[in-house]
Amino acid sequence: MWRTPMAKEAANRFVPDYAVSPGEVLKDYLDSYGMTQAELADRLGFTKKTVNEIIRGKARIMPETALKLERVFGRPAHFWNNLERQYQEDRVRLADQQRLREHLDWLKGVPVKAMAERGFIRKFKDKLEQLDEVLRFFGVADPEQWRTVWEQHQVAYRQSLRFEPCAEAVSAWLRQGEIEALRIDCAPFDRRGFQAALDEIRALTREPPEVFEPRLVELCAGVGVAVVLVPELPKTGISGATRWLKNKAVIQLSLRYKSNDQLWFTFFHEAGHILKHGRKAIFLEGNGMDSEQEEEANAFARDKLIPPTAYATFVKTWGRTLNEIKCFAHQIGIAPGIVVGRLQHDCLLPVTHGNKLKIYYRRAKREAG
Repeated sequence: MWRTPMAKEAANRFVPDYAVSPGEVLKDYLDSYGMTQAELADRLGFTKKTVNEIIRGKARIMPETALKLERVFGRPAHFWNNLERQYQEDRVRLADQQRLREHLDWLKGVPVKAMAERGFIRKFKDKLEQLDEVLRFFGVADPEQWRTVWEQHQVAYRQSLRFEPCAEAVSAWLRQGEIEALRIDCAPFDRRGFQAALDEIRALTREPPEVFEPRLVELCAGVGVAVVLVPELPKTGISGATRWLKNKAVIQLSLRYKSNDQLWFTFFHEAGHILKHGRKAIFLEGNGMDSEQEEEANAFARDKLIPPTAYATFVKTWGRTLNEIKCFAHQIGIAPGIVVGRLQHDCLLPVTHGNKLKIYYRRAKREAG
């Protein structure tokens, strides 16, 4: 998983589970100098009550006070200012941790184990540390803000899917795609350029992943489309997604079905959404898709991969052999497994036949950090 420099710094920084007030340090100085609070008040020009409140942590060390303490004890003003700043930060952090304890139940719904296995986040034994890691991943202050930020996605996938997926899992999958997509340097979106790129991408269906994946990402980035392959999470049921982030379109693929016919159909399906539908919608592809826009995207993918006229001619003359499928795929310049998948979908070939012409992909595990 990609991390920003700020996230790396936060991950490596020591965070105490206690807060030391500047007053405690000041008391140590008084003891070391053999000085009473009354004497310090005289030297600072403060009342004894003010000095006592500073020592007890009831009053802050203001910048003016820090400068006066520099003259009394010889420690620079920034020393005292930093003590005060760190103390206030630690107080707020400890209070925040106490508040977050009330949200630990929310963490139970987050697929932490699966996210860690896929390299989205790091795994922690301490529940509060794990909650903090998950919130950093989502880029929100607490679970309440997660609900606010991801509400738009929840609305979208409830409209797209007939079953009720896990909101936390879906949003985690989408968030990982967002993180990776934002790291891809894309040119401004070029509609005609994207249409032209799809012709070259279609030929990539015959190539192995180590060849097609970097070229696919490169071609799409050049016309304003970020393509990311993010492993599926449990309880999502999503094979792909399309949305817009700033000025770039994003196609996110999950390898849910792992076979090349499914992967490439999903990619061209998402490409259809980009070319045919608006920038405001979020399209999530899974079980139970049923809408006019989904049918349009299906038709786009189907006809882009296998030209309708060529397919109709092949079906009429096909002698039901796998070798004919291979020859036809070679003639139209795509992988044979895609033709097999189409024939199976159209019930012209049993789902148990021809699968040896398909290619099945596996994604290597990634480490968070």
